Amino acid sequence: MSGQLEIVEAQALKLTAEEWARLADKLIASLFEDREVEDLWADEVERRVEEIESGRAKLIPAAEAIARARAAIK
Repeated sequence: MSGQLEIVEAQALKLTAEEWARLADKLIASLFEDREVEDLWADEVERRVEEIESGRAKLIPAAEAIARARAAIK
């Protein structure tokens, strides 16, 4: 292991469980950041906007969506 990696690892192990989990999440997510994923999300957004504009998608107010979600988890 490189000296810098050993230092970072030692410091990371001193973090609280919550801090360590957030750091791990960020590190793992950074492994998968690439242009292909961004392009796929852009395509998905365009598809959803087109569905809304064409009237194929049924929109509901945010308050109703939140109420449905809360009811579903009770």
